[in-house]
Amino acid sequence: MDFTVPGEWVSFSDSLIRFIDREVAPLEHEHRALLDHERNLYDANGRYTDAVLALRKQVRMRSAELGFYTALAAESLGGGGMGAQAAVYVQEQLNAHTGPKRHLVHTVVLPSSFTNGLSPVLRHLRQDVLEIYRDSLASGEKTMCFCLSEPDAGSDVFGTRTRATRDGDHWVISGTKQWITNAPYADYAMVFAVTDEEKLRTHRGGITGFFVPTSTPGFSVPSLIPIMGHQGAEIGIVTLDQVRVPDSHRLGPVDQGLSVALDGVNAGRLGMAASCVGIARWGLDQALAYAKVRKTFGRPIAEHQAVQIMLAECAMDIYAAKSMIQHCAWLVDQGRSPVKEVSMVKASATEMVGRVIDRCMQIHGGMGLTNELRLETAYRWARTLRIPDGTSEIQRRTIARRLLEGDVSF
Repeated sequence: MDFTVPGEWVSFSDSLIRFIDREVAPLEHEHRALLDHERNLYDANGRYTDAVLALRKQVRMRSAELGFYTALAAESLGGGGMGAQAAVYVQEQLNAHTGPKRHLVHTVVLPSSFTNGLSPVLRHLRQDVLEIYRDSLASGEKTMCFCLSEPDAGSDVFGTRTRATRDGDHWVISGTKQWITNAPYADYAMVFAVTDEEKLRTHRGGITGFFVPTSTPGFSVPSLIPIMGHQGAEIGIVTLDQVRVPDSHRLGPVDQGLSVALDGVNAGRLGMAASCVGIARWGLDQALAYAKVRKTFGRPIAEHQAVQIMLAECAMDIYAAKSMIQHCAWLVDQGRSPVKEVSMVKASATEMVGRVIDRCMQIHGGMGLTNELRLETAYRWARTLRIPDGTSEIQRRTIARRLLEGDVSF
């Protein structure tokens, strides 16, 4: 196991950061009034305004043009195939440099495993159908959403109520999906529905995935779900009312949709964990810089042992999470199936970043509570991450089950 960072990863990350600083940051500055104030960022219904959507699309397509947008996707899909270890390295570097609340950066210059670009889930789409949609997704022109969660089926996917019924060469899908990122803006949806009641009841499958253009009659996003103090959202509720989808648009074999969905979920969890390490590093950098210049009782607060202890604990947390993520990504690149390890890094990293940002705010005192430094933004972002893609409790349940089944290697 060699954790030496290859030069090509460093070059890629450096180039990506230069692109953000030279092309995206000036756009952010030019449109600061639009992007920095949520009353302008969102319309009266809580959706991104058309101007914001246009800017995000502009950056996506420019990122794709420069080769960043698809670099982390599988070669079999037409991506750069950089692998899991490269992906977590890049995500960490990106987030450590940019920090939180960059509406033209996060999930824009590099796509989420669920919503944009060449998602690993697309490997399960029939090749001739994939070719119809691939170029528009790879170029950043079109985006997707991942419709798995429901009002009564979040962590418990076997509570799924959305149903798909075969009708000749088509499937007819009806149901409701909730907590769906990018749903209000997506051109296509990856929808998972029950196709065999008995298999679902006995936990032997019974769920099938489908690739659905959101323009299909019966597909709608009637409302959004703003969270943690925001006035708008990327998250929506999806309703499917007798949506007809050709069987050719099925994602993988009938009744085996959960294994298909896990391709996206696992990649998303690993990427999220790496982002947490990056944001934690960003927060620690702010705290270190502030501790050296802020003075109390006649000396910099960096000389007070209480502050030093908090700084040290931040570093310890970051190092532990980073080491776990690197090992887990290595296992993925080795072709293994690190089920418990993915759950470990997701739970550990999302909890770690909350602790680190909390300490960094404490070191800043009253300044840490202001919007100006973005620490409170990072705090709210960190708090949300213990819930999506499987709660911390569900991750622990998965880990424990694997251990009890005999998977005790580390």
